[in-house]
Amino acid sequence: MTQKMNVESFNLDHTKVKAPYVRLVGITEGAHGDKVHKYDIRFTQPNKAHMEMDGLHSIEHLMAENIRNHSDAVLDIGPMGCQTGFYLSLINHDNYDEVLDMLEKTLKDVLEATEVPACNEVQCGWAANHSLEGAKEIAEEMLKHKDAWHEVF
Repeated sequence: MTQKMNVESFNLDHTKVKAPYVRLVGITEGAHGDKVHKYDIRFTQPNKAHMEMDGLHSIEHLMAENIRNHSDAVLDIGPMGCQTGFYLSLINHDNYDEVLDMLEKTLKDVLEATEVPACNEVQCGWAANHSLEGAKEIAEEMLKHKDAWHEVF
């Protein structure tokens, strides 16, 4: 990398990180003082592994629905195009340990799920591409390493 790029993750040396981890990407302050905290929740090691699409798609639905049961600060949680993690955006919430706690609770919700929410053609743009078992495998693997989520490098 020779020049700084506009996208924060393009400035991150993906060869140096040690997934899984949870990393504060940045804080954006709005015109009225609200602060959006964006987190990189990395499930797999960049350029070495990735989540299979059907499992990633299902864990996306499950986390998007369930994480909001653990915090009113959630604006969005969405997958990275590289299929190695998710971005989580929170408003006016800067407690990193609480973020780890809400992620753990949400992943445990995934393990207890009996179906993928909104897994139908009315509510989902690719309803045929889901795997509850794949989502559970991803969640289980991430939870195995929760003691190291704070270690990025």
